[in-house]
Amino acid sequence: MNNLLSRLVGDKKEWKRMEARAAQLPSDYRTVYGEMKSYMWRFTAGDGMDIVAILRDVLDLFESEAAAGRPVIDVTGTDLAAFCDARLPEQHDAYRAKLRADLNAVVHGLS
Repeated sequence: MNNLLSRLVGDKKEWKRMEARAAQLPSDYRTVYGEMKSYMWRFTAGDGMDIVAILRDVLDLFESEAAAGRPVIDVTGTDLAAFCDARLPEQHDAYRAKLRADLNAVVHGLS
């Protein structure tokens, strides 16, 4: 039980650190990162740590690319859903096409 509690507290602290880092991203990166989170959480399995690991990697990428001055669309491409799907474990979901269309509408609204 203590191991589980320690893990949960540690996971929460890590999540808060990630959210603080994301809040420091430029506006366009923050918007895209937030939309990616909303999209990706729909595909989580179990405790969600699979998605947290993916988002941590994306956050690392976004921080380095933003620091280099690259626009977020140059990093993700115009098909944000494909960018996300390439990072997700292979899954089959009846709602994937609708979720992809909704997510891509956000990116097209930025340009």
